[in-house]
Amino acid sequence: MPFTFKRLEIPEVILVDAKAFPDKRGFFMESFKHSVFNENGINTRFIQDNCSHSIKGVIRGLHYQKNPKAQAKLVMAVRGEIFDVAVDMRKGSPTYGKWVGEILSEQNHRLLYVPEGFAHGFYVTSNEADVLYKVNQDYSPENERGIIWNDPTVGVRWPGNNPIVIEKDLELPTLDKADNNFVYT
Repeated sequence: MPFTFKRLEIPEVILVDAKAFPDKRGFFMESFKHSVFNENGINTRFIQDNCSHSIKGVIRGLHYQKNPKAQAKLVMAVRGEIFDVAVDMRKGSPTYGKWVGEILSEQNHRLLYVPEGFAHGFYVTSNEADVLYKVNQDYSPENERGIIWNDPTVGVRWPGNNPIVIEKDLELPTLDKADNNFVYT
């Protein structure tokens, strides 16, 4: 099978290992196959692909879109390496305010599935990184929200010091003050 699926400490967040088939030209791999993902608990219909390019030390996040335009994401580093993070924002969840993080890189061919109801962000650990992610909702500026990357109540342990964070993200609230309409069911 070209994929293995592992539920993380927050079981709705799923780490996907994609199998690469190397040869003298490089490698080939499937990065998504709806039927296999569906059989393994990721039955999201993705409708848009996004790509970002960042330099070492950049933090993008922690972002989300609130309902009714909440986004699930499938994230992959196609070049370089990132520390990818998901924070549970679902009120009433046994893991509310908890986070999980995984290294995604061009070498390990891992993807992270971040469901709706989670804030998402990443820290670039390589000199540069290109990140591709699928989402299940169109970008909706009126529903775009976030929480501050260094919220002490969440306590994400980012891998570097003095990150590069844009002004807009420095003004984000802490989780307890976030405009969040996610409820655990």
